Amino acid sequence: MRRSDEVVVSCAVTGSIHTPSMSPALPVTPEEIAADALAAAGAGAAVLHLHARDPGDGRPTPEPAVYERFLAPIAAGCDAVVNITTGGSVLMSLDDRLAAARAFSPELASLNMGSMNFNFAGAAARIEHWRHDWEREYLLGSVDRIFSNTFTQIETILRDLGGRGTRFEFECYDIGHLYTLAHFVERGLVRAPFLVQGVFGILGGIGADLDHVHHMVRTADRLFGEDYVFSALAAGRHQFAVATQSAQLGGHVRVGLEDNLHIGRGRLAGSNAEQVEKIVRIVGEMGRTPATPARARELLALKGAGDTQLPGRQAMSGPVR
Repeated sequence: MRRSDEVVVSCAVTGSIHTPSMSPALPVTPEEIAADALAAAGAGAAVLHLHARDPGDGRPTPEPAVYERFLAPIAAGCDAVVNITTGGSVLMSLDDRLAAARAFSPELASLNMGSMNFNFAGAAARIEHWRHDWEREYLLGSVDRIFSNTFTQIETILRDLGGRGTRFEFECYDIGHLYTLAHFVERGLVRAPFLVQGVFGILGGIGADLDHVHHMVRTADRLFGEDYVFSALAAGRHQFAVATQSAQLGGHVRVGLEDNLHIGRGRLAGSNAEQVEKIVRIVGEMGRTPATPARARELLALKGAGDTQLPGRQAMSGPVR
């Protein structure tokens, strides 16, 4: 693993798993997503991991026109690295999942490294009042869906977006996903330094056990040596324990309401920024400094905001400083 004194803090602002009935703080409209993302950047997030929601009922949407409504104010209001999902939602086709990243050619895009069961139905039992008709079926239906990320799909994304200079947040939900990534590294489709994002605590993937964080790093070290940068996230209540463990190992961290709606036991977070502020305090106590967006671009070898098609940034030249 490539280590640094600085910690790249990523914030996953809304995602596609949590639904509006789960928390009043979950941003849904483009205006809410933009405001929350800007506040998270102001709190210390160097990378903003972004999904879009239908402004009317909050369901996940792949529409580039909806993305543009929050990407424009984000680009105008901060210099954080924009990371657009290619995971989208398990209900979307691959073309749907790629639509926004194709349209805006971001510096960074997420890329899931394997097909898997992705069960989040248990969240439905905790909801007493549903705001929208689609939510309950969406959650409960996850017990019988496969999140498809075949080798062909992964290669399609690597060639398509990689050809535009976009680099990737390689989301690894299990140890086998590291070996899938190694396959594409060996074929020359992934170049160093690349970002391995360990994902822990999803039902269907590796559990949020601190021993598993060590195991993932040790395995990645054997496979990739100094060619990779490590970050970790955990779904739900293990979010800060796993992020802290990653930082202790010399890696980076991801927080945000996509991954966990709470800030502490039994207490909903009021915003994404509140979670960013908490992890910034934690890594600061370790003697590590949150990386600026400019430094994150250097650590992750990104192309620079000027080479994207993000509204308001495409006219710039070189990395935003």
